[in-house]
Amino acid sequence: MSSPDIASILENSRELDRLRKEQEDVLVEINKLHKKLQATPEVVEKPGDSSLARLKAMYIQAKDLSEREVTISNLLLSQLDTSLPSGLPRQQRRKMDGNDQKRKRMKSDSDIFRLSPSMWSYIEACVSFKDEQVAARVTSDAEKDEWFVVKVINFDEKTKEFEVLDEEPGDDKEGSGQKKYKLPASCIIPFPKRNDPLSTQEFPAGRNVLAVYPGTTALYKATVISTPRKRKSDEYLLEFDDDEEDGALPQRTVPFHKVVPLPEGHRQ
Repeated sequence: MSSPDIASILENSRELDRLRKEQEDVLVEINKLHKKLQATPEVVEKPGDSSLARLKAMYIQAKDLSEREVTISNLLLSQLDTSLPSGLPRQQRRKMDGNDQKRKRMKSDSDIFRLSPSMWSYIEACVSFKDEQVAARVTSDAEKDEWFVVKVINFDEKTKEFEVLDEEPGDDKEGSGQKKYKLPASCIIPFPKRNDPLSTQEFPAGRNVLAVYPGTTALYKATVISTPRKRKSDEYLLEFDDDEEDGALPQRTVPFHKVVPLPEGHRQ
């Protein structure tokens, strides 16, 4: 085996170790949040709570790390296959691989805190943000937060940030081209699944929410006047803050899949 081959195997081995260490760190954080949700499941009903969004982001990160680990593992196996002689050494290697996988499964089974079936269903439905539209806080200053509809195009494993695309950035002075942002999970809120309204949490009348203003891709604070269930439709009836017309707040309809919880501490 040549020195470059050995160097490549060692480099991939180090990358595999790094990925596994990072996966362990993510699992620790996932389990912490699992235990919190098991102890106080009512927290997800509170306005502005982002527990499920954070959990989803961590599962996406864990999934990406796992897929990367599989890729590197397969590459290492291929490199070793071309380097090892036939016969017993390869058989021993396969046996070791099997034992390693068994230990890994045992560790995973013991490490992952058990969730309720309903929580697992939510996580499975939300396992990937990629190519989905989400609500994103793209700017934040001392005076206000700005939320827009964006499309997730990538998750960066190293920085733990989502790369998102604002497909309709408006007509500001900086130009009207599409804009990309890199945002942490705390700046992302997933929209309800538009094709599954029955499994979507419904916000009661009087609740403050964040909703897409009709005809735009911007989200603003609003108050629920009537729910989709009561209206027997797929739309909320809302009153947006600062939307006064002729001395009154007009009531506007917004599809349920464009309404999300109002983030805690929201400034508008």
